[in-house]
Amino acid sequence: MDMVSLIEKECSMQWLSEYLEKRTTAAEAVQEIRSGQSVYIHPGCATPQDLVAALLARSRDLEDVEIIHMKTLGMADYTQPEYERSFRTIALFVGENVRQAVCEGRAEYMPIFLHEIEGLFESGERPLDFVLLQTSPPDKYGYMSLGVGVDCTLTAARHAARVIAEVNPNMPRTLGQSFLHISEVHRVVEVSHPLPELQAEPSTDLQRRIARNVASLIPDGATLQLGIGAVPDAVLACLGNHRDLGMHTELFSDGVIPLIEKGVMNGAQKTIHQAKLVAGFVLGTRKLFDFIDDNPLFEFHPIKYVNDPFVISQNRRMVAINSALQVDLTGQVCSDSMGTKIYSGFGGQVDFIR
Repeated sequence: MDMVSLIEKECSMQWLSEYLEKRTTAAEAVQEIRSGQSVYIHPGCATPQDLVAALLARSRDLEDVEIIHMKTLGMADYTQPEYERSFRTIALFVGENVRQAVCEGRAEYMPIFLHEIEGLFESGERPLDFVLLQTSPPDKYGYMSLGVGVDCTLTAARHAARVIAEVNPNMPRTLGQSFLHISEVHRVVEVSHPLPELQAEPSTDLQRRIARNVASLIPDGATLQLGIGAVPDAVLACLGNHRDLGMHTELFSDGVIPLIEKGVMNGAQKTIHQAKLVAGFVLGTRKLFDFIDDNPLFEFHPIKYVNDPFVISQNRRMVAINSALQVDLTGQVCSDSMGTKIYSGFGGQVDFIR
């Protein structure tokens, strides 16, 4: 049974006809993009691979198209030297697929606190002509979930001139402030590929020793923020004997699953969104995507809310766990670069440190 047949069972014909009218191929959808326009790409495990590939295939027809995104996964060939005339990338967070281009000057890094990114789109300071994103299939009311990545994308979509959506049955339906209605999307491209995954690296003995020290500082009933990296993942593995932990974080990964299944992480003592685990996006594997699918324990919200220091500060016993790359002799911590080489970006670390 194809996607339309599945949808037809439980839908109102009013929005279904709109959905059918908007269906097209990836190649046809990106034909609307013109030289000099700006294109935002859904980041992380939600990166819309077919649309990115279709845009790249149009490179000979385009000049000076601005591509803006946070950490994407998978191919980012638009940063390669042969595409300099066609595309210029602005990275709000530098992933490994654009890091070399940033360091060599073919792409730009825009330093910005994560919770302030959406303000660029809302104010019009950074106008968006197109948003390329990936969603779950619509529910019976015509709402499509942004699934693994609400992040800054929901806000970007609502302030862009046009929205092109890959609709993928492999995208989980996550709950919270995570939905776009079919009326808010201009083109629909049906796909059925696996989502990009981010596999956790095995922790080293040193990282496990650090994690045990960190875990000893976390009280029962704490609300956690979890950064990216082997150390935060190793900390989660050391929390099995804690009680009533909560979560309010920009992102999380597979490491939370054992704690939830053991009843350790339940949000019972949270002061806001009690008994809910709040996040903006996930970086993980298929196991995690299946775990968050239609799971009412989780609430996903835009980063401008999740990472707002005034919202964060309302959480009882808030503990932020992040990794650093360097510490100098005066105690200054650096997490975004190594010397003059940009490695990642501010991300949400400073939002939570505040």
